Formats: sequence, structure tokens, C-alpha cells
Amino acid sequence: NYAAANTFLDALAHHRHTHGQPATSLAWGLWDGGGMGERLTATDLTRLRRSGIVPMPPEEALRMLDTALGSTEPLLYPARLDLNALRTLAAGGTGPEPLLGLVRGGPARRSASAGTGARPGGAVPLADRLAATPAEGREELVLGLVREHVAAVLGHGSPDRIDAERGLLDLGFDSLTAVEFRNRLGAVTGLRLPTTVVFDHPTPAALARHLLGELAVAAAPAGPAGPADPLEAIGRLEELLRQHSAGADARDAAEAAEITQRLQSVLQDWHGLTASLGGPAADDLGSATDDELFEALDKELGLS
Repeated sequence: NYAAANTFLDALAHHRHTHGQPATSLAWGLWDGGGMGERLTATDLTRLRRSGIVPMPPEEALRMLDTALGSTEPLLYPARLDLNALRTLAAGGTGPEPLLGLVRGGPARRSASAGTGARPGGAVPLADRLAATPAEGREELVLGLVREHVAAVLGHGSPDRIDAERGLLDLGFDSLTAVEFRNRLGAVTGLRLPTTVVFDHPTPAALARHLLGELAVAAAPAGPAGPADPLEAIGRLEELLRQHSAGADARDAAEAAEITQRLQSVLQDWHGLTASLGGPAADDLGSATDDELFEALDKELGLS
């Protein structure tokens, strides 16, 4: 409701402006010691600072108001920004797009090697690190990456504080941190991750196993005869699942849950592909806007 109301005010200011009538809408940044900032936790403030948004003293904000009133622009963004933080985000391929254009070099662009998890600044791509790691150590490598980014978005100083088997929601995720986390993992792995990844794989360990499987699929070369027939592959998968379920018992409940999550993730990705090709509409959040995503996540979290 708050975002919708402010969007309406922005549109009203533009409407009046085009008709020669006075109007200025101010999309305020974060005030220090007042307004919505009073409701923010220490974790919220840390996340905002990471995104380049810094609290501004009321005196500074009021000077910006005086400046804005002398402007002929219908919409202005009075805020204090940390340009060094924005440059760091731009170098990593993440961050709020409208702000990344303010730093030198403009918005970050994904390189042609983004699908391999390539990192700027000479860092070793994740795919290469996995290839150089023995098979038995790859899950630990990916789990370390997941824990690192969980700690970062939650404001912890060390990933050692992140229990690999504890639920991500129990660790303190909300809709905003879930979005930032998804974006961070997508940037470092080069994978297109669903917006529901925190719910589909609810612990760091489960998420690491999922990412490792997705990275293996992305890195697998096509056979000499070209890609397999999807329908034929689905048929083989159905038969494999039938054989597995026939010999399963209660001890396999965790593995069955993981298989179910993987299948749901694959189906969600397929819905997104068919929708982009003009296929039947699906309840796919993979291409949702941030506002749509926040609403869906808040519903999942019981916050709305």
C-alpha cells in the first residue's frame, strides 16, 4: 500500500507537470532518527548501507527540500549515497539498478561468461573452482559459499555462525533479505534462481545440494548426437522414480523431500520458459518484479 501510494504521487506529479501545473514528488532516502527509519532494525540498517543508502541528518534533508522546491523536475530523489558501496555492487553485478548508473562506468553488465559463474576483478570462476575440487569436497565448497552469503545478508561477521541444518527463515530471513540473497547467489553462480529458492530449499545444506546439482547440469556438455529428446528423458526419469519409490522406506523421507523440491524447481523453470514462448500461463514468480516478489514472499512469511 505504501509503495502504491507513493507511485501514484509520482505519476500525479508527472501528470501535472505535463499540463503546466506545479508539482514535485520527492522519493526520500533514509532520514537519520525519524520517519520510517525509526522502525528499522540494526540488520535493516546494515543491509541499506550495503546497498549504498546512508542515513542523512534532518538538517541535510531540509536543505535538499529547499533545493527541490526551486527545481522544475516533477520527481527527485533526495538521499545520501555511499558511492564506494555502489561501485562494489556494480563490480559484483548486483545492487539497485537505478543507482548503479550513478557510479563510474554505469550499470554493471554481465559478461558472456556469466553463465559459468565468472567473477570480475580476476577472481576464479565458481565453475573452475568446482572443476579443480575433488568430488567429495564440492558440496562443502558450495555450502561454504551459501553460508558466506547468508552471513552477509543477515549482518553476521562470520559464516561460522550459520548452522548448515537450521532453517533459513529461523535464521532471520524476511522478504527483503530473501531477495538480496537470491540475487547474490545468482550473481556468484551464474544460475537463474527462482524467487522462492529460500522456501524450496529451506536450509543452507539443502540449498547447497541444490546449487551443486544445478551447476553440474549447467556444466554438462551435450552428447555427440546433440541434446536428448526431453520427452524420452522424462520417460526415463518416471521409470527411475518408480523403481526408487518401490524400494524406499521411512528412512528415505529426507531424500524424497529433496527430490520433490528439485522436481518442483524444474517444473517452475519450465513454466517460465513456456510463458516466454507464448505457452500456457503459469504461476511463475521467476520473472516477477521486485514489488510482486515482496508481496509473494510476505504472504509466505505471514507478514501480510
